[in-house]
Amino acid sequence: MSSVFKISAQMGVCIAVMMTAVSGRSVAEPISNPIAVFSGLDKITAVIRTFEVPVDTTVLFGTLEVTPRICNTRPPIETPKTTAFVDVKERRHGNKPKRIFSGWMFADSPGLSGVEHPVYDVWLIDCKT
Repeated sequence: MSSVFKISAQMGVCIAVMMTAVSGRSVAEPISNPIAVFSGLDKITAVIRTFEVPVDTTVLFGTLEVTPRICNTRPPIETPKTTAFVDVKERRHGNKPKRIFSGWMFADSPGLSGVEHPVYDVWLIDCKT
């Protein structure tokens, strides 16, 4: 009886591993990085600038305050996916900064998740250690 139970347990483990592989689900935890790398476009001067921002630090790009809260990547053995949760505020003359973006940015889809402003565009390109 015990040998039948061992075989059934081994089969169950094999089936679970195969189902995970077939479904494409990621089993590894995301890698948290301390630095987010952004590109920013100044539409007036047509200059694109790349800048690095440590997590929970605010950097000024034009009149925009860019603050990454989280910057994650996947392990090298998985499909690349770089994501960051970012807050962006706009400074206005004499007024308190106004939040214009708060959400997830995806490096592989900059058109979907970047900040589009009348003068500036900002998008995530990478995370660094």
